[in-house]
Amino acid sequence: MLHPLNMASLVSLCLLFSLLTSALADDAAVMDNLRKGLSSTPSGWTGSDFCSWEGINCGNTGDSNGRVTAINMASKGLSGTLPSDLNQLSQLVTLSFQSNSLSGSLPSLANLQFLQDIYLNSNNFTSIDKDFFTNLTSLQTVSLGENPDLAPWSIPDGLSQSKSLAIFYASNANIEGSIPDWFGSMPSLNELRLSYNNLNGSLPSSLPGTSIQKLWMNNQQSGLSGTIDVLAAMPDLRQVWLQANAFTGPIPDLSNCTQLFDLQLRDNQFTGIVPSSLTSLPKLVNITLKNNKLQGPVPEFSTGVNVELDNNKFCRTSVGPCDSQVTTLLEVAGALGYPTTLADSWEGNDACNQWAFISCDTQGKNVTIVNFAKRGFTGTISPAFANLTSLRNLYLNDNKLTGSIPESLTSLTQLQVLDVSNNNLTGGIPKFGDGVKVTTTGNLLLGNGTDSGSGDSPSSGTDTTSPSGTPAGSPNGSTPSAGVIAAIVVAVVIFIGVVLFVSYKCYVRKRHKKFGRVDNPENGKEMVVNKVMGGMGGYGGVPSELHSQSSGDHSDIPVFEGGNIAISIQVLRQVTNNFSEDNILGRGGFGVVYKGELHDGTKIAVKGWNRQQWAPKE
Repeated sequence: MLHPLNMASLVSLCLLFSLLTSALADDAAVMDNLRKGLSSTPSGWTGSDFCSWEGINCGNTGDSNGRVTAINMASKGLSGTLPSDLNQLSQLVTLSFQSNSLSGSLPSLANLQFLQDIYLNSNNFTSIDKDFFTNLTSLQTVSLGENPDLAPWSIPDGLSQSKSLAIFYASNANIEGSIPDWFGSMPSLNELRLSYNNLNGSLPSSLPGTSIQKLWMNNQQSGLSGTIDVLAAMPDLRQVWLQANAFTGPIPDLSNCTQLFDLQLRDNQFTGIVPSSLTSLPKLVNITLKNNKLQGPVPEFSTGVNVELDNNKFCRTSVGPCDSQVTTLLEVAGALGYPTTLADSWEGNDACNQWAFISCDTQGKNVTIVNFAKRGFTGTISPAFANLTSLRNLYLNDNKLTGSIPESLTSLTQLQVLDVSNNNLTGGIPKFGDGVKVTTTGNLLLGNGTDSGSGDSPSSGTDTTSPSGTPAGSPNGSTPSAGVIAAIVVAVVIFIGVVLFVSYKCYVRKRHKKFGRVDNPENGKEMVVNKVMGGMGGYGGVPSELHSQSSGDHSDIPVFEGGNIAISIQVLRQVTNNFSEDNILGRGGFGVVYKGELHDGTKIAVKGWNRQQWAPKE
């Protein structure tokens, strides 16, 4: 008879053999389905020993012994489909079918915990299983690009479980939607190539959490938008392709991207001045900036750099500085984030030559009016306005400006009107000259809510208009803003409410103290005694209402309410002279009121329901 330990070992060995046999059978079934799904049998795929087939690798140790670990069938001229049970190859590490003519659905690869590399690019697949990437915890490389026949699909959240992902290539694969933020949680990611898809939205702000060297996002059908400021915090960048999208705003300072050699930004809507840091990147070889709205001087790159600059809004056609007024206005635009509205209409080297929102003197040489009213601009007010020494009227009202009013504006000797109303400005209001009309209404956190200056402003209560038809504010600066007025009204209402509440509580307490409780020793019923003072000989406070406090039957005995002192009926008879006619204060529809005086001098009034009840007894 076998020893129990030997028996257990034998059982375990049998179980292991059974599982291994089952796994081998599973692999055999999957490989047979794979062979049958292909239009023509690949060369060398004969016999039942799939481990000997061309392009198939099997393990030779441990759990992978005899199991399929790699399928390398790239560029074999294959057509047909992949089997739906492909994810039963549980020891699979590499799956490579790129550059063939495979079609149909990309089956789920879910739960292949050892799978590291997927190469399925350059085929004719028509759909992708929604669970394709689920629980691929060892995944490092995904190559699905150049599958233009795929039905529209979004990058699934299941891919976020692949924290070791280094390369994700899916250009021209009909991907739609936005770029997931969770890419930023993949520190090993160094290639993200998604060109020629239908992505929209902006570049995720999380991307600096990666190690991306190649970033390909060019030629999206919908066009990626927003700024590209995130690139400034990605020092590993080497190649950036963002051309043919809808990016806006200025090109950021990329001085930290010292490894960058290829930057493609053409065919977007970039504005602003090309930063000097871009022209001095040490390894830059290729840069395309054409077909944008870039402003300022033409950038000058080092010899040997391939540059495309055509079709922009530079102030000159060749290298050289801009006119001083142009330089100033571009600095002003920079504080506003270089709005596209300004870039569209500010071109050339003469600000007086039909620049939108700008008016000049009769000689057409000096800027006298800047009218940015109601343009929806964001950003701050640039101190550079002070360089426009002939400026008379400055309209910045009804925008979304933040920050403070620059002190430098007070140096403008020709300034007559400054309207910054209805923004989100903060800080103090500089002291302008008496001849300057300053309007600041609608800035709740600015100064004290009033305006400064203006010796020749219109009379109080009038609305003034700028020469261009824009509101210029109220007299002597501005009247209190609607927000301030609302705050004052609310405060007053609250104060009045508190006063009324306190007054009511005092009245109730005072009235409550007027009454004392009276017990009738005969039947336990109570009467109301009113303590009174002042008027009518000390009996001016006669109670106006009486009601029963008992739960028994109604009776003629008076009932007295309130208070917390007890007075017997005998005492009441005594102090009212047995309710004599001489002690009557008055009569009403519900009874008679008697006066009395207690032994301590307290004057009281007692009201009875039935006069007969209180008549002197014979």
